[in-house]
Amino acid sequence: MKNTTFADRHPVALVIALIDVGIVLLASQCAYWFRFGEWMFRQDYVLVSGIVSLLVVFCSVFSGLYESWRGRSKQQLLRTLLLGWAIPFILLLVGFVFAKQAEAFSRFWVAGWFFLAVFAGGAFRLSLYLLLAVARANTRNTKSVLVVGDESQYDKVKYHFQRRPTYGYQVAGYLRLASEVTLSAGDKNALLQRIETDSPHEIWLCLPLAQAALVSPLLYTLRHNTSEIRFIPHMEDMALLNHRPRHIGDFLTLDLSCTPIDGSARIAKRLEDLILGAIISILILPVCLVIAIAVRLSSPGPVLFKQYRDGLNGKKIKVYKFRSMKLHQEAEGGVTQATQGDGRITRVGAFIRRTSLDELPQFFNVLQGRMSIVGPRPHAVAHNEYYKDLVESYMWRHKVKPGITGWAQVSGYRGETDTLEKMQGRVERDLWYIDNWSLGLDLKIIVLTIFKGFFHKNAY
Repeated sequence: MKNTTFADRHPVALVIALIDVGIVLLASQCAYWFRFGEWMFRQDYVLVSGIVSLLVVFCSVFSGLYESWRGRSKQQLLRTLLLGWAIPFILLLVGFVFAKQAEAFSRFWVAGWFFLAVFAGGAFRLSLYLLLAVARANTRNTKSVLVVGDESQYDKVKYHFQRRPTYGYQVAGYLRLASEVTLSAGDKNALLQRIETDSPHEIWLCLPLAQAALVSPLLYTLRHNTSEIRFIPHMEDMALLNHRPRHIGDFLTLDLSCTPIDGSARIAKRLEDLILGAIISILILPVCLVIAIAVRLSSPGPVLFKQYRDGLNGKKIKVYKFRSMKLHQEAEGGVTQATQGDGRITRVGAFIRRTSLDELPQFFNVLQGRMSIVGPRPHAVAHNEYYKDLVESYMWRHKVKPGITGWAQVSGYRGETDTLEKMQGRVERDLWYIDNWSLGLDLKIIVLTIFKGFFHKNAY
């Protein structure tokens, strides 16, 4: 039998839910006092406060706020609280409108109530999170883990949680399976004996996907044990994107190559592109007019250079740039990358390429919805055809819209990719961006582009 923790023995989630109710009611009371200067509630305000406090608990349950946050970040905790607590107040405002009661209640009270509740609820949970982090760093309130698998994965797991003691996991032991194909009687006996000796809280099966067939016999061997059992497949050796579990119909699937920029995230990113794209387009309009005149005077030919690139899901899109080269004829199906000292580049073109000003017309592509401000840079179609068989998962860059700037560019992978290693480095950073996308990351990349993107040594 495993050792039990305090949370196993006592209804901690129920206590926190009751505290949440108290926080919401107290926030309502304080907001009422700020608005009306008195503590005695009107009866209709009491009723609304009670309903919203119950809705807060209800939404918190469904958002997973009362689940264990062991091993998860405080930022994720606070985001979940903000979302779970905002919904009841949104429902309250919608209810006021449909019931035609919007004028019967103070808007200042509702706004103050929401901000006080979220602030107090966040402060309570953050304090509790930090208190537990200190306790776990001092080896209290921890869970012991037995790792079953190969030695390399054990070393990685142990190193990870040794560096993060506040997560509350102690990797106490390791058992290596004798066979990679079948579970032998010796493995079964060794596993049961180790569990009897160590009494771990959790057992982690750290196996590569090729050994996934061992999971079923291991579970059968552990059928009389009450420890938490988790399967942690090796995925770091595979260029996967966004490996999340999800239900499709009656089947549990594991996403191996699916973009996280979907659903509400896609809406948020599109709004980001529309709002920032419109603002930036207005601000850069005078600069674009000056560049257009300079390009037109520098050499015969059109102001804009238009070329087809692969966009979202590999669909061809037309990308705009200020023309930076003299008119020339490429070999059919070929694209020659610009190199240092390239004679095709005009004097004006050299300046706008070095400062990335040639990319400004692509904000029109952003407003069209063909591109995003931040994303993997679109390569020439000929380059895609060449590199897709040389760089693993190369075409997975096209699971999102291409961008004017990207994580690869602010990480130093900008300009000519004259070696396979450079292209591999760029693709790795593009895939990392896709797998870790957030609005905050987009804003970080935009800021880094402003400070690091101009006058880059690799731009020519």
